[in-house]
This record gives sequence, C-alpha cells and structure tokens, in this order.
Amino acid sequence: MPKVPTSIFDVIRSSYFDIFPEVNRRLEEWKEKARAIPNEELRTQALNSIESKTFHCEGGSIYATLAHEDWKLAIRFIVAYQTISDYLDNLCDRSTSLDPQDFRQLHVSMQEALQPVRTSGEQTNFYAMREEQDDGGYLQALVDACQEIIQQIPNYEELYPSLERLASLYIDLQVHKHVKKEERVPRLESWYEEEYEPDDLSWYEFSAASGSTLGIFCIISYGLNGINVAEEVFSSYFPYVQGLHIMLDYFIDQEEDREEGDLNFCFYYEADEQLFSRMNAFIERAKVETKGLPDQRFHRLIVDGLIGLYLSDRKANELPYERGKVQSLVKATGWRASLVYWNGKMYRKWKRR
Repeated sequence: MPKVPTSIFDVIRSSYFDIFPEVNRRLEEWKEKARAIPNEELRTQALNSIESKTFHCEGGSIYATLAHEDWKLAIRFIVAYQTISDYLDNLCDRSTSLDPQDFRQLHVSMQEALQPVRTSGEQTNFYAMREEQDDGGYLQALVDACQEIIQQIPNYEELYPSLERLASLYIDLQVHKHVKKEERVPRLESWYEEEYEPDDLSWYEFSAASGSTLGIFCIISYGLNGINVAEEVFSSYFPYVQGLHIMLDYFIDQEEDREEGDLNFCFYYEADEQLFSRMNAFIERAKVETKGLPDQRFHRLIVDGLIGLYLSDRKANELPYERGKVQSLVKATGWRASLVYWNGKMYRKWKRR
C-alpha cells in the first residue's frame, strides 16, 4: 500500500511502482469497453480520450494515497470520473453539435456519478439531445462505477455539497466554452459576474479554476479514509490550485488550440509577461492556500508536481517563447518541480518507446 507522500522521492516511487500500474490496469478495462461501443463517432472519441489523456488519470491518481488502505478504490473512482471528463471533453471539442442543451445533458453524467443512488429506477439518456445515441452502455457504466465507490464512504452526505459545487462549476464551464465561437466569451463573462464576487481573478482565470477535477479527487480520497475535510479542501483548492492546474493545461495546448480554433484562456492576457507573472502568482497563492490542510507536505508536492508534470510535456517545447522562458517557471517553483520536470521527460520518452 502506498503511503501519503511526504517527499518528491515518495511521489515518484509510489507513482511508478503502485499508482501508474493500477491506473493503467483500470484504463485497459475501460478501453476494452470503449472498443465495443456500437456508434462509430462515440467509439472514436472514447478511445481517443483514453489514448491521448492517460496522464490526466495518472496525475490525478496520486490523490489515492490519501485513502490509505482503500487507495485502489480511490483509483477506481478517479479513473472512472476522469475518463467521463475526458470523454465528454472530446465529444464537445470535436462535436457534431453546438447546442448548449446537448452539452449540459451529456454532463448530467458527472452529476449523477457523485450521487450515491439514482433518483429513479430509469437510467438517464445522456445523449438525448444529439444524433449519436448508442454507446452500448459505456457512459452509464462509468457513472455506475463511481456510484458504487462513493456508497462506501462514511457520512457521504456531509461531503456532497462541496463535491456538487465543484461539479456544477465544472459543468457550467464545459457548456459555456463549447458553444458557437461568437457566444463563448460573452457567456463566460456573464457567468463569471454571476458566480464570483472577489476581483482577484479575471473571467478567464475563474473559468480555468472551474475546469479542474483535483478538488473532487482530494475530497473523495480523504472520504474513503473516513476523513471529512470537504469544505476545507474546497476553500483551499478553489480557485488557486485548480486554477494553476488548468492554466498549465491550456498553457501547453496553445499551439494545438490555435490550429483547431479552440478557446484557450492563455490567449486573453495582454502580453506574455503578464501571462508568466500570473502563472507565478498562482503558484505562490496555491502554496499559501493549502497550508491549513492535513498532509500539508503532500499538497505542497502537488503544486510542485503540477509544474513539473505539465511543463515536461513535449508540447511545451513547441511554444513560441524564447529559449529557457518555460523552464524559468520550473526553476522559480523550486528543486522539487525541477526533479518532476526531468523525471517526466524521461517517463514520456520511455512510454513512447
């Protein structure tokens, strides 16, 4: 059983010997189910989402160590929930539809996945608003897997409000950012004005903070260990840890998003210097905001790990910044981020082989 990491060396050791092998076993099971999806478009997007976004499940599953002896249960939840997220993101990004009602109906699955039991005997048709319908039960199976695990969490109803809030923010973001291009920014700006009162974030930074699943994974993993810190995790992770997570994701995807015409929150900074300054500000605030949580060292490692994990991706090398600019973020974060950065490069090179 992997222990809660207290050093970056613990993270690396647990990842390679315990977490990644278990994650990939679970992903193989979902990949097998995805191959059996009858509808070609749904099958293609399900398989592509697993193939291209495995590292989302690998990175998120480090939270499973917070569940102690139930770490494998936590991984099962994290892999299933993140697979729903990645699959729906693919469906919306490369959609045959631009209907916000379609996107919201698809994402009802992410709400139901957090409910311990279905509210009625009938299964929801998540595809009700789109042409493609027959996924052979794939999405429902992912939802069922999540529900099966959360039923084992003591006093789950006490965790649920924070989880529901995080999921609602995530879903709202996915709906607003995938509609017609000319509607995206106005919808996101209006949503920001309705949802966020402080003036410390721009609309695009608030949107980024809403797009992470890390808070959910953290709350669920602690819950499996019988610990309720849901409200504390919410206030510590939202917006800065989650915002850092998704800003890094968008940061490395800039060239790809330009080519595809996709919305990218990094595009809304007035200059590169402002972007890098805000990234550093998010790093510092994320470190501060997590200080009051249990396992404080672990949460600090998450911040360092996010920097190293994302910036070690090959896509970061293709960004149009002067040599060493991207690495400056790694160096500014500290030696632990640098260690994850170089380790991540080697791991990705090994996986390509």
